[in-house]
Amino acid sequence: MTYAYDKRYTPINLKDSNLFKSIKVGKLQLPQRVVMAPLTRIRADDNAVPNKENLAQTYYAQRAQRPGTLIITEATFMSEQAGGYPNVPGIWNDAQVAEWKKIVTKVHEQESFVFVQLWNLGRQASPAYLKSKNLQYLGATDNLYMDEASKKEALDAGNELKGVTKEGISKMIGEYVNAAKKSIESGADGVEIHSANGYLLNQFLDPISNKRTDNYGGSIENRSRFTLEVVDAVVAAIGADKVGIRFSPYGKFGTMSGGDEPLIVAQYAHVIGELEKRAKENPENRLAYVHIVEPRVPSPAFGEGEHEYLEGTNDFVFSIWKGIVIRAGDYALNNTEALKDVNENDRTLLAYGRFFISNPDLVDRLEKGLPLNAYDRDTFYTPGGKGYIDYPNYS
Repeated sequence: MTYAYDKRYTPINLKDSNLFKSIKVGKLQLPQRVVMAPLTRIRADDNAVPNKENLAQTYYAQRAQRPGTLIITEATFMSEQAGGYPNVPGIWNDAQVAEWKKIVTKVHEQESFVFVQLWNLGRQASPAYLKSKNLQYLGATDNLYMDEASKKEALDAGNELKGVTKEGISKMIGEYVNAAKKSIESGADGVEIHSANGYLLNQFLDPISNKRTDNYGGSIENRSRFTLEVVDAVVAAIGADKVGIRFSPYGKFGTMSGGDEPLIVAQYAHVIGELEKRAKENPENRLAYVHIVEPRVPSPAFGEGEHEYLEGTNDFVFSIWKGIVIRAGDYALNNTEALKDVNENDRTLLAYGRFFISNPDLVDRLEKGLPLNAYDRDTFYTPGGKGYIDYPNYS
């Protein structure tokens, strides 16, 4: 298929920027700092096994073609309960691990690296889909729905939203650990804990979705507890150098507070400060990276430039966290911001998402100042190879 160049993109040669300077992430020495952001693609089979028709293997191998590229996989369920809609890959059983091994092998053959992103939807799941699997609809707080539509679906399905019990939290922490171990078993170089974009861990962090009265709610410290317990458990299982975490302080996807909450920076300063405290107490507990979604992108559902939040900044993260930071959020169409952010602090990498879908050779194009293929939004979440493995290299 033929794809046109994106007329919104102004090519700039980034070869002499920090983007093409080597950096160490965990124990990985990366020759450049372009990261493939986690990108949900809905191509798995009905048993949550990544696409077996060589599509997923080809897709990841194409985007790993520049040696030394760090790829963060599409968000991946740690268990059936962590899910809530079909055709998303999981990593809790042998069949799933077997296919992930093939994908990771393809990436490693290109001399690139893989972190598997671990995902629990929480109240963003479909209560009707969960009911069809005899699973509960779970979030941070009883009957605190995202919106009227999710409430109606839950009531119609007879699967009302329940706050996760303390026993349930312990079980979920175990699922994160199991998925992390299976990711390493698959050959992955590490895992990224998804604590962003309004999903379960974010629901515990945010005061709009967490109205608990136990020691997982009420205060900033209590709202941080679940995320930190997951981090501590996964670090103990596979080592901090193999663990990253993603946050979206200003995100509103899944009806999170974003910049409407005056104390939202305090919330994230606390949880990130706790991660730094652990690293200061024992350098072996320093995570490979902290991954931050920029306020330019308050929701992944929006197109570039839509509903941008321009009254906040993630710069506070650098004054607290002294390790590696990955920044994500519309950098392809904001080359000036990309240059500023990657050059301003030498601990920075930049993650690219939508344009990594349409440009498997994105790293080369950014380096050489080449035009970028436009992407087809209509094929982001559709089955098959169209809009998945048929985007061409520049040559």
